[in-house]
Amino acid sequence: MTTPIVQFGTSRFLQAHADLFISEALKKGDAIGRITVVQTTGSAERSGRLKALAAPEGFPVIVRGLIDGVEIERTDRVTSVARALSTVDGWDAVKRIVAEEAEVLISNTGDTGYAIGDDDLQTDVPASFPGKLLILLHARFLAGGKPLTILPCELTARNGDTLKKVMLGLQSGRIADAGFAEWLSNQVIWGNTLVDRIVSEPLEPAGAVAEPYALWAIENQPGLKTPCSHPSILLVDDLTPYEKLKLHILNLGHTVLSDIWLKTGRPQDETVKEILRDTQIHTGLMDIYQTEVIPGFAARNLGRQATDYVALTMDRFRNPFLEHRIRDIANHHAEKIVRRIADFRAWSPDVPMPKLAAITESR
Repeated sequence: MTTPIVQFGTSRFLQAHADLFISEALKKGDAIGRITVVQTTGSAERSGRLKALAAPEGFPVIVRGLIDGVEIERTDRVTSVARALSTVDGWDAVKRIVAEEAEVLISNTGDTGYAIGDDDLQTDVPASFPGKLLILLHARFLAGGKPLTILPCELTARNGDTLKKVMLGLQSGRIADAGFAEWLSNQVIWGNTLVDRIVSEPLEPAGAVAEPYALWAIENQPGLKTPCSHPSILLVDDLTPYEKLKLHILNLGHTVLSDIWLKTGRPQDETVKEILRDTQIHTGLMDIYQTEVIPGFAARNLGRQATDYVALTMDRFRNPFLEHRIRDIANHHAEKIVRRIADFRAWSPDVPMPKLAAITESR
């Protein structure tokens, strides 16, 4: 079976996001085809997912939450994955599929996914994702170099531009071929994307529990190809408003709650919905949104969008079904304060933000 979509990563997020969207679109004839999933890490812990991801009966995604204040719960079967391979024992097959079949590549490789490995310039199967991707793209170039769209889903600003820069730098050091460099720059479309969905729990051996809300915003450009048409996929002219709303409302709110949790000795397993049952904390967060965050967006002519997104965010935070533990959100807290809070203050410097300032100054 030909698979025009190749996905790097086996995360529960991708299972409840891209894989589910494509599965739903396939049923309507609105997808370009099915997926080959590629495990890039060699992790024994994740290797057990591969067979389950490509099972003919599919794998479950349980969607639970609130839609317009009404609780919903449903289970979807995801059948968009045709193959699941590992770069450890399926490298030759992965090379062939990327060279001959792929039209769209999708990736979600974690916070350090774009890091370059020490062996990237020496080995046939590099350890890092960029190292592997370079070898695979070179194989496609040598096989005729058909155009290709890459849609990274890592939570990195301008993720397509960032990955392109990493890849061109790596190419110049390992494969000094002017034709290949030109092809990477002009025939590969590096899409900038923003993904937004809370996927709170994995299911074993494959599957996930997710909230109803989902967004995959993709910045349009000439030649860009999407894997499918779906209500949760938006082709937009500029990602910036979507990035700012998510980063400085939803993510900022998570970090405000994490800061309270870290400083006040609250229960170790406390979830977002549980901490917001504390009236004082709920009121404090809403005060920050109303007096500092929304005015900051209004100064950028995004006040209405921010008001709507705050309301949506609070519904998502209070989702009665999701066990979104604050200890997970609190990882790398100091770095998140900079990106989510300090950068927001710098983005709207004329708006007083004393409560957010107190958090940044205490880190």
